[in-house]
Amino acid sequence: MIVVLMGVCGSGKTTIGLYLANKLGWTFHDADDYHPQANKVKMANGVPLNDQDRIPWLLVLHNILVREMHSGNHAVLACSALKKAYRRILLRGSVALHGTSVEEASTPKDILFVYLHASDELISQRLAKRKGHFMAESLVPSQFAVLEPPTSPEHFITVDTEKSIADIVAEIEKALPADL
Repeated sequence: MIVVLMGVCGSGKTTIGLYLANKLGWTFHDADDYHPQANKVKMANGVPLNDQDRIPWLLVLHNILVREMHSGNHAVLACSALKKAYRRILLRGSVALHGTSVEEASTPKDILFVYLHASDELISQRLAKRKGHFMAESLVPSQFAVLEPPTSPEHFITVDTEKSIADIVAEIEKALPADL
């Protein structure tokens, strides 16, 4: 099983992902660790990433998910995955760049997207307190502008991040198959 925690910067992907992975004994991957330096510099300078910046990064993340699944590992990935097209790349790799059939649009049941929903106000409060991250707070509006929350037939749940970390993780655990 792979859980992909998605949402805008400051929604809690890393914090919740680490907590969930530690609780379940799963591998944790933070997509921010895989950004090329050029992407980090752009974001630190308040320049939003475009699709051309993100696609190579998403392909690297796809390869990580494939490796984890082929190894039989359960894993948690913290990744913005803001657009449906980005989520398709995570699932299908470069094949997703060449069209969208119904099969490509649906999510395998062994990958669960968890959309960490948060208000603009909550995100601004969190980012004002965050230190040492390369993402400029000025990029929040651009993230909300491109955000495409998941919809059917994607395999997903939406979790409100105004709850405690323990409550959020419990809600995610309830959505996981019982036989894990």
